[in-house]
Amino acid sequence: MLFIGFASITGNFPPASCIFSQVMNLAAFAGFVMGILRYIQLKNRLDKPWLNIVSVASFSIACFGMTIVGNFQLFELGLIHDVGTLMTFGLGTLYCWMQSYITLRVNLKNEGRAVAISRFLLSAAITLCIILKQALVVIPHMHSVRCQWALVMFFLIFMGTFAIEFRHCRFDVVCRDAVEHHSWPEASGQRQDLEESHTVLCLNTLSSDLHRTS
Repeated sequence: MLFIGFASITGNFPPASCIFSQVMNLAAFAGFVMGILRYIQLKNRLDKPWLNIVSVASFSIACFGMTIVGNFQLFELGLIHDVGTLMTFGLGTLYCWMQSYITLRVNLKNEGRAVAISRFLLSAAITLCIILKQALVVIPHMHSVRCQWALVMFFLIFMGTFAIEFRHCRFDVVCRDAVEHHSWPEASGQRQDLEESHTVLCLNTLSSDLHRTS
């Protein structure tokens, strides 16, 4: 099964290959970050946690497949390129279907049903484009390439629908000094030991003075 597209063929020759690789790497990184944020958003809201784990794992592999597509040219390493494309489109499609179902299950802010319907339609369109692309690849025209570009556009639209639910969440990044954080309990413990030693010393001194007075 070969996934051959105009963008991949263009990306075999410099300087287009350099630009294509850079764009794919940046897109893979952005997609991976978005997948992690989506996982965090659903972590405590889903009654079946394994759905969330499988979903983020499949999308992470799909993002890794994007880097393979961008960095391994079709004419030079065709087999590796095709494996990366299969990872991107195959697992990416699985991620779309899973997220559509998860959206319906979670129903965040009572918007889940409307958003889920749109995502199910987009997932069906993505699946249809993959089927048509494989069916039209034998025809010596540009129909297969059009299906591939439509597939990419539907993927981008699907990822854009996450903005509907991300607007209800706030993500904060907290940076702490681990050495300083661990030194606080030690310092407080040492301070407490010194206070206890000082108290015992004062009691011993007081008992000695009373003994001399008697």
